[in-house]
Amino acid sequence: MADLSQDEWTEQLNNDDNAYILDVRTPEEIEQGHIANAHNINIYLGQEFMEAIEKLDKSKNYYVYCRSGQRSRQACSLMNSVGITNAYNLMGGVLEWQGELI
Repeated sequence: MADLSQDEWTEQLNNDDNAYILDVRTPEEIEQGHIANAHNINIYLGQEFMEAIEKLDKSKNYYVYCRSGQRSRQACSLMNSVGITNAYNLMGGVLEWQGELI
């Protein structure tokens, strides 16, 4: 897992042909806007979250975010524990996101 600033996260994402954007927020939070092309798995689902990340393609590079960067940091750690080695946390989450939310 790596904690990346918004600039690092965005630059790496934009240059990554094997990228998968993962939003780990709740459905209510997503209604307020999300980063384009993001897929959602709510970290608060507990065991269902674990089952969902275990099914993800372990060869992908995962760019993970939440509201503030705390849940996504935890999600990256959990992803590492199931064999996903390339998980990148967006420090500051959408609270500090300077890009567009859709």
